[in-house]
Amino acid sequence: MERVRILSLKGISRRLQALIRDGQAESARVWTLCRDMHLAARQKNQPWPGKREFHEATRGGKFALHSQSVQQVFRAFDAAVQSTRENRKAGCREIRYPYKDKRFYPLMWPAQAMCLEEKRIVLPMGRGRHSLVLPRPAWLESPRACKIVWNGVHDELHVSIPETGGPPDTTAPAEKHATVDLGQIHQAAVVTNTGEALVVSGRGIRSLKRLHSKQLGEIQKKRANCQKGSRRWRKLGRTRAKLTLRHKRRVRDLRHKGTRAVVDFCEDRGIEALFVGNPDGVRRKHAGRHHNQRMSQWEYGKDIQYLEQKSEQDRIACFTGSERGTSSRCPVCGHRHKPKGRIWRCKTCGFEGHRDIVGAVNMHPIAFGQGVPFPQRITYLRPGNLRRSSSPDTGQRCLAESQASSTTPETARVPSGSSPRLAICG
Repeated sequence: MERVRILSLKGISRRLQALIRDGQAESARVWTLCRDMHLAARQKNQPWPGKREFHEATRGGKFALHSQSVQQVFRAFDAAVQSTRENRKAGCREIRYPYKDKRFYPLMWPAQAMCLEEKRIVLPMGRGRHSLVLPRPAWLESPRACKIVWNGVHDELHVSIPETGGPPDTTAPAEKHATVDLGQIHQAAVVTNTGEALVVSGRGIRSLKRLHSKQLGEIQKKRANCQKGSRRWRKLGRTRAKLTLRHKRRVRDLRHKGTRAVVDFCEDRGIEALFVGNPDGVRRKHAGRHHNQRMSQWEYGKDIQYLEQKSEQDRIACFTGSERGTSSRCPVCGHRHKPKGRIWRCKTCGFEGHRDIVGAVNMHPIAFGQGVPFPQRITYLRPGNLRRSSSPDTGQRCLAESQASSTTPETARVPSGSSPRLAICG
């Protein structure tokens, strides 16, 4: 099992930044070459190229990169093609094969290409070229691979390191098992076959996403009044990138805490198998402009991935599958109807219960072949505290900096009726 640790490269020299940017441009050239080969094969109805054909086309020092970095790029492209092919076979026809032109692509190295010294990491760029020398953190012992990624503001070093713990034993049938119903208002609803339930709130994540959408709207309105390429236009772009990066960190933190609460709940109760419903069909349904935006921002795939990783770490067998029809069927009499609100009320037998818990209860016959009674006790948790800013005067300080740097006071004035908390430093 592996996990990824992130090392910020915010304070590196300009010379090193230039080397990284040139390498990312070369990496994008490798990706584009593989894209062109795959596209030409599909248009001519010829056999698709694989790793062997990509290796033959990229070998011989054609790119200013280390040979194994080139191999990592075309392996990533081949993995993207295979993943898209499987998804299209499964019914996701809207997913396209790689088709876009890339100006930059992450630099990647396997473990055998990395050189670890006492206080630094040496990443080769190929014969006759300067290597990238980065500071080595104290926690880095035996990496599996690494890559340098641009996060919108600065570069980051993503290092894959092995983690203790092996895969769970799936040979014996699980006596204690649980199901998870993912959602937006509630990030996860868990029901065990021992009569216990857990609901993890997702309102904090929804609030952050709504706030970020409003901030992006304000920035876009300000940029529309600027000349493209001007100093103020570029400054607003940097502000947008910083806000987006901070938003991603906060949402990722809440998602990790929420999924950790689910796995800890199962581990404390001795759960041996965990089924996670895949709500992919719900996302495809058209439900209006506003709700479609919320659905497009729902990262349920991240929740499934985090649950699988954390379950494997705690030796819990985790698998996923379709949850179609589980939220519209009464767990007592089997009557079907579309619920409204957060309380599920059956018009036939008079049953009432939590809507998401009903969905998790109905997953047990699908996943494990046996029904469970509706739990009498439900535990409600929040994944973590939701702080609006690191300091109470963040908005006022950004606004003051904007007014001081702007040539005309009117361009940096806060619109009437807007909150100082949402003021954008531009």
